[in-house]
Amino acid sequence: MAELVQKNKAVKVSKTNSASTGSSFDNLELFLLHLPTTIWYLIFCYAPMFGVVISFMDYKVKPGKSFLYSLFVNSRWNGFGNFKFLMESSYFETMLRNTLVYNLIFITLGVVLPVTLAIMMSQLYSKRMAKICQTAMFLPHFLSWVVIGYFVFAFFTPGRGLVNNLAKSLGIGDPAHDWYQDITFWSWFLVFLNQWKGMGYNMVVYMASISGIDQEMYEAALIDGASKWQQTRFITIPMLRPIISIMFIMAVGSIFRSDFGLFYQATRNSGPLTPITQTIDVYVYKALLESPNINFSSAASLLQSVCGCITIVLANIVVKKIDPDAGLF
Repeated sequence: MAELVQKNKAVKVSKTNSASTGSSFDNLELFLLHLPTTIWYLIFCYAPMFGVVISFMDYKVKPGKSFLYSLFVNSRWNGFGNFKFLMESSYFETMLRNTLVYNLIFITLGVVLPVTLAIMMSQLYSKRMAKICQTAMFLPHFLSWVVIGYFVFAFFTPGRGLVNNLAKSLGIGDPAHDWYQDITFWSWFLVFLNQWKGMGYNMVVYMASISGIDQEMYEAALIDGASKWQQTRFITIPMLRPIISIMFIMAVGSIFRSDFGLFYQATRNSGPLTPITQTIDVYVYKALLESPNINFSSAASLLQSVCGCITIVLANIVVKKIDPDAGLF
């Protein structure tokens, strides 16, 4: 009997050792699998974060010397001087207003329009037509703002653009109208371009969520006599609430950043449009072109990142207060 007990203990120990060996081997495989990605992030994402110190220094490049030599030997500590320079700029109020106001409009429409289109697409009986419409709306997402800028220029070139030629042929409007000096037109056209380019991507995200909703819920609602609007209101929208909350929080995190291509390249850096296109990113770029100042651009980028982090946390707190199950973290 004693010998049998000892044999059972030996077998258990052997199984435990083999299990731990197998577990260690599995962990090694997972470690080797994520190692290239980890190295990539360390080199290209985390290591450059050391450059944040430039925001607080009067950084001057020493020709023929390394970055560390230029930073610690050839530069001096400037404290919050770079941030003060940014906030005392004559354009600060304008660029802050443009950045925040346009982003608030983009965030609002970026939730309402894609959700509405996703629900409409899911109600189409013809799957082929749904695929065609989905592809047509998604394609602009892959176009760069440089390409879009040339398309816009072909339409609104002063005197010889497609719109002016059409107005001349029909005898309506002003064939010589200079669209790149029309602030009123570009005030809403920038919103249109932003939604036209990004709406398709967000719509696909919401459509993927709709396709994951249990169809038995719709069948039960149909048996109870619920209309399409009632099914959308009481089933689709509540089930989309978590993904809407996540997309909203992520969008709020970029409220202090602007799409540089939209405000600079699409408008072809038109001077008369400066009152509505002067955002933080555009101003920093122009400042670097006129007088290269790495300290200033680094301070502006750090300020945007810090404010973005704060807005993400605040937005998540608000969303969690409204719906505890819909927050990002």
